[in-house]
Amino acid sequence: MTGFIIRGATLGVPIILDGVITLAAASAAAEIKPEILGTLIAGHRSSEPASRIAINHLKLKPILDLDLRLGEGTGAVLSIPILRAACLAYERMGKLENYI
Repeated sequence: MTGFIIRGATLGVPIILDGVITLAAASAAAEIKPEILGTLIAGHRSSEPASRIAINHLKLKPILDLDLRLGEGTGAVLSIPILRAACLAYERMGKLENYI
């Protein structure tokens, strides 16, 4: 998983992290290749203590903080509509100079 994260980040693919296993792999990836940090996204902050430690270590701000511990990528899946909405708002936002 660490190699997957490094390769995806190197290609500029945003990597949504979900749960302790992906956060541990991302921590290892960031030690190997620190420049990938800008592509990592914490989908959510789980209730597991190791998750909170890893998120703080990676200096990430989770999209959601719902105290989840379901596994199976639930937090990542729930964060995708929020990320899409943020991208659309950014892309379609008017510029002040267009209205003055």
